[in-house]
Formats: sequence, C-alpha cells, structure tokens
Amino acid sequence: MGSSLEGTPLTEKLVSGTGTPTQPGLVVGLDLGTSGLKAIAINAEGTVVARASASYPTHRPEAGASEQDPADWIHAIKSAVRDLQNDTNDAPWISIGLSGMLPTLVTIDARNETNGHAITWEDARADEYGESLRTQLGEELVYRTTGQWVDGRYLLPMWARLVDVEPTRANTTSMLLGAKDFIFGWLTGQFVTDPSTATGFGCYALEERAWDAQFVQRIVQSPAGTVPSLPQIESSQFGANILASIAHELNVSSDVTVCLGAADSVLGATGMGSNHNGNIAYVGGTSTIILGVTDELKFDADHRYLITPMAEPGMWGVEMDLLSTGSSFRWLANLTGSEESDMMQLAQAGAEVGGPIFLPYLAPGEQGALWDPTISGSLHGLNLTHTVADISRALADGIVIESVRCVDALTDNGFLAGPILVSGGSANHSWFRQRLSDACRRVVITGGGDEPDRSALGAALVAARAIGLQVDVDIQRGESLSPDAARADLWTQKVAAFNALLQKAQK
Repeated sequence: MGSSLEGTPLTEKLVSGTGTPTQPGLVVGLDLGTSGLKAIAINAEGTVVARASASYPTHRPEAGASEQDPADWIHAIKSAVRDLQNDTNDAPWISIGLSGMLPTLVTIDARNETNGHAITWEDARADEYGESLRTQLGEELVYRTTGQWVDGRYLLPMWARLVDVEPTRANTTSMLLGAKDFIFGWLTGQFVTDPSTATGFGCYALEERAWDAQFVQRIVQSPAGTVPSLPQIESSQFGANILASIAHELNVSSDVTVCLGAADSVLGATGMGSNHNGNIAYVGGTSTIILGVTDELKFDADHRYLITPMAEPGMWGVEMDLLSTGSSFRWLANLTGSEESDMMQLAQAGAEVGGPIFLPYLAPGEQGALWDPTISGSLHGLNLTHTVADISRALADGIVIESVRCVDALTDNGFLAGPILVSGGSANHSWFRQRLSDACRRVVITGGGDEPDRSALGAALVAARAIGLQVDVDIQRGESLSPDAARADLWTQKVAAFNALLQKAQK
C-alpha cells in the first residue's frame, strides 16, 4: 500500500500535489525512543502544527540489564495522542507513521500478547551469544551478509540468552519482534517489519532482502525445540488500517492508515533533510547516530560501520552508533548534583588544556567505529585542582574524538568533503558543534533546526508519502560552522593523547 518514495530531501515544509487525500486531516509521526516517545503532527500542507512527548522507565534488575515494559510504551502513546489532539482542537487524522529504537527485542505468545519485558539495545547481557554466532558463521560472512557486526545487542543473540536463562518464557514465545514492529501490531493487528528494523535482528540478508535461513537455523530455537517465527518483511511505506478497537481508544477515525516506517536512525536523517547521496547525518540523543547516505551498497574492509536500508528504495545508510552520549551527560549530572540542561555550559567553562581525559564508554562497551563490547568508561589524569566543569569538558571532548573516528571511516569510504548535518542532544549546542567542526575538519550545519524530534518528523513525512501526498521541499538549514584552522594542531594533540590512552585500556 502507498507510493514509492523518490529520494527527495525532506524537512518540515510539504507541498501537497496530485496525490493529496480528498479528506483534509493531520499526519502524525510517533518515535519510540530509548527514554520516551516523541510525537509530531503535520497538516496536509506540511506545516508542523503540534508536538508532544511522554517518558517511560527503564528497568535495570541486574548488571548490564536494560528492560522496558511494552505496556508503558502504549501508555505513552495514549498520553502523547491526547496532547496532540488537545493542541489541535481534535482535528481529524488521516495517517500515522512509526519510528523506533533498535535493536530492542519483544517476544509475544500465541495470543499475540507480550510474555515478558522488552530487552532494549542498551542491554549488554548477551555479548557471549553474539560472539558465539560470529564464531560459528565466521565474522566476515556475518558482516558481508547482514552489513552488521552482530554483537549481544542484536535480537537473535538476545533470544539465545533468553532460551538459556528464561526457558519458560522461551517455551511460550511464538514470534520475535522489534519494538516498532510490536507497536505496528498493536495498532493494526499485523506483525511485520521493515528492512531497516530487520537489520537489528542479526539475520537479515541485505542483497537478498530476506531473512537468511542459515543464520536463523543456527540461533533461533527454544527448549522445546519449537521455532518462533520472525515477522514478514515489508517496505517502509507499507500501510494498514488501524484496528477499530484501538481507533476507539485513541479517539481517531477507523479509516486512519498506519505506515510501518523505519528505524529511528534512518528517519532521523530523513527528518533533517539528510537523505541525499553523500550526506552525513549526526543525530544526537541518548546515543548518537552518525550516518552517511549513499546509493551504493559498499562494505567497509575493517567492519567499522553498519549498513542499513534507508526508507527510500535503492538508498543505504552507512551507520555508526556511539552508545553512550546523552546518557553520559545525564549520568554525570545526576552524579554531581547538576542540572542536565547545564552540562554543556559547564563543559564550556572547563579547561581547554591540562584537564583529564575521559574515555566515554559508559554503556558499557562501544560500537561506533570501534566495536569493542569489553571496553569500559574511565577518567584519567584527575587532580585536586579539577572541577566538575573540567570533567564535563573531558566528556564532551571524548565524544567529539569518537565522532572523529566515525567520520574518518566515512572519509575512507568516499564521503570526502561534504558537511555534517546535525540535530539533537549535544549537537543542539553551538559550542559543541564548533568543536565537532574543528576536530572533524568539516563544515557542520544544523539540519532542519534544533528540534529534538527529527525521527518523529521523518516518520510523519514517510507516512505522508505513503498515502499519496506529493512532497516538494526547501531544505531548512540553520547555523553553519566552519572549522577553525588555528585549532587543528590542538585537536591533533587531543586525539593522539586520547588514542594512546585507549590503546592501553584495550590491552
């Protein structure tokens, strides 16, 4: 259902054309993020008319654990929907598009109900299962087939661990889903996934655009010997009508179409207007996504980046995810009794030289361009003269240096001179953006403004296209910062000192 996308860069202004629905109404994007839901509503002309958000808790019952209750996601959706409706005087809706964090594992039973908490991408308890999968199949084969470096944060290793530690739950599981897939199923009664979300399972073959049977056979099993099914794979533009019962609960028409959408990384780039060939998107949040957009399926010889299908057919995202960025600043604020909103201002007041070095791997482990699940965060070179501001700056610099490592991987693979489009999290601060520009030696531009709901906007835009809205866009770009050549030597020294310390930590 729905029309194909044309690969046009998209931002907040839509111009409706021949495909405009006959009934006016709002298109809504819902982004199921790590710490909460973001929602956005646009009208048929493409103007953003309302925004809403709702948080939900993460449960950490043991070291390395990160679990959420899908019922909390549904509660957040209902809350955000009410807020959007209140802010738009209950204007009718015509479509809902979805975006979601990944990989996050949801298991459902034969009644299509969840039989345990969802296990989020922050969970680090299945690393040995990911390593076992790569050893069984061969690391190069895994990467060349899936475009992923399948570690314990992917759904199949998560499932393998559940089989061992929660056999009762495993025995009653009929299907494995991603977080967004579950929400689509709750809304429509259909359990399907899109290609970008499918990559988070660890068994999606990019070139075949299908589940790889060999990978699935090696890892998907249960104590009783039964095999839970995986969702059918559909395009990001796939749509289905909302269930009448859910429409009643949400106070929307039963004619509303729900668009399957895509991963938050993909739609974050779409929502910032960074889906042209050669673009680099930098999407901040709890983690930070660094994603280059290309029309070529190209693997990295050193496995430094992942490959994710974009929402636009024929386009690929080459992606690196820094696991702990916004969450690191939140942790430091809580630890020091500071306000999270003040952390970047504190960092700006810290010492430029002579301060500590912060290895910012607090997840624990890191993906990015390193792919080291064993590394942990650490702070080096502290003395009695250092302040919270110095530590905050060291954390900011550590994140910038890991960003340099990721941008260098893209440079090595053909992303030579273009700007970095940034939005969200730390990237919403001009001081941080300037340091990113100086360290990466690239122009840094705010993409689509500083709003934190780029993925929700991307979901709405894809949903608009899927129901036939023809979209022409003027790219909305904000502040443009150029690298300061006078600071090049300073950053060369910072990067060298950081990497020397990192090498010691990895021994």
